[in-house]
Amino acid sequence: MSNKTFFSLLFLFIVSLTSSQTTMKEINEIVKEWASPTKFPDHIVLSATEDPSRSIAINWRTEANNKVGFVELALAGPGPYFKKNSKKYKAVRTVVDSEIAYKEGFKASYFEVQIDQLIPNTIYAYRVGDFHFKSEWHHFKTANNLSTPISFLYVGDAQNYILELWSRVIRNAYKTAPDADFFIHAGDLVDEGHEEIDWNEWFAAGGFIHSEIPAIAVPGNHEYRYLDGSLFSQDEVLSVQWNAQFGFPKNGPKELEKTCYYIDYPDLKIIALNSNIKIKRQAKWLREVLTKNDKKWTIVTYHHPVFSASSMRNNTEVRSQWQPIFEEFNLDLALQGHDHTYARGAIYEKPVLVKNDVEGNNIVGPVYVVSVSGAKMYSLDKSGWDKFGATQDKTGERIQLFQHISIDGDRLIYRSFDATGALFDRFELHKKNGKNIYID
Repeated sequence: MSNKTFFSLLFLFIVSLTSSQTTMKEINEIVKEWASPTKFPDHIVLSATEDPSRSIAINWRTEANNKVGFVELALAGPGPYFKKNSKKYKAVRTVVDSEIAYKEGFKASYFEVQIDQLIPNTIYAYRVGDFHFKSEWHHFKTANNLSTPISFLYVGDAQNYILELWSRVIRNAYKTAPDADFFIHAGDLVDEGHEEIDWNEWFAAGGFIHSEIPAIAVPGNHEYRYLDGSLFSQDEVLSVQWNAQFGFPKNGPKELEKTCYYIDYPDLKIIALNSNIKIKRQAKWLREVLTKNDKKWTIVTYHHPVFSASSMRNNTEVRSQWQPIFEEFNLDLALQGHDHTYARGAIYEKPVLVKNDVEGNNIVGPVYVVSVSGAKMYSLDKSGWDKFGATQDKTGERIQLFQHISIDGDRLIYRSFDATGALFDRFELHKKNGKNIYID
């Protein structure tokens, strides 16, 4: 267990411990017990699917001895009798033994149900479990299959002090946009990708938010870690929990399922990329996907920024392989993490005038955003993005942030808030003649 994890969790049991009475070994055992699964389902999470108007993915875990799991699903009703009309869906079970990755691991049963043929724009109630131990009933709403306003939340790098300090960010994000259609997590959800304690913090911090707003997540570098006992020269591997605990689409390139994929709304395509591995292969796939893309708005999310915001970082392969494609297909937003600071900007064309004489600018490719929601902070690189031909329009450092983005017709509104809910940054994109007018 890392020191950061220890201090983040210490407050959970400090009332019953004293330094003179408790050893570090006993503390580790208490924390491990806290993170361990039981017969009751936990880590319940919704994942967005390729068509979120008609399908949903639901995942959870229990102790390893549980071999059967199912979802009960019904149309939500105003009273308690809706559950009489519920339908059961049997789950696919995967046993994950995280002890292969670190010594404080354990076996757990992970369950996944993909439900199709749902009714668009409809509130459903569901619970998960087996014949004896079940969760509470949760709600989710399917996406609309028509062109209607849509909004979502986006955060970067929860990673450190997750339960202690990130919890206030995700909870304030929910208060700001409780009806958000989905929630983007731009990598480094946890610090140690294989560590059960970190993942338990992430699920505890988000609580029911994870089980009622569908997630769209990409792995960061901290979701790729060496297995215990491996040689340093061997490749890091994806979090042993990732594929079992999330139900993301498998429509990406081979060997990148659930880490590189796309999701379609009526006017919006979300493309999730894995910036850790196989960058060139994903570039080829990305071009193929965008060639067939008929959506008005297209947003990409991945972990390592095209233009870094903090010092001593430079993701040259991501920039060389992906940036030209972003510009060729005139993407709208690139939502990134990794740098533990904040920067927002774009590559400009000539200035223009938009409605109501508000001055805006044509831009080449997307608006690039780097943001951090967790408590680990880096210093901003003061040199900016000029060397890349891009302009930084807003920067910030040592501040925890979440973003709410809404789209209505030809207008996109982006707002960034700090951990207290105060507005930190804002801009708009207006579609005009196939190009974006960027209003800072």
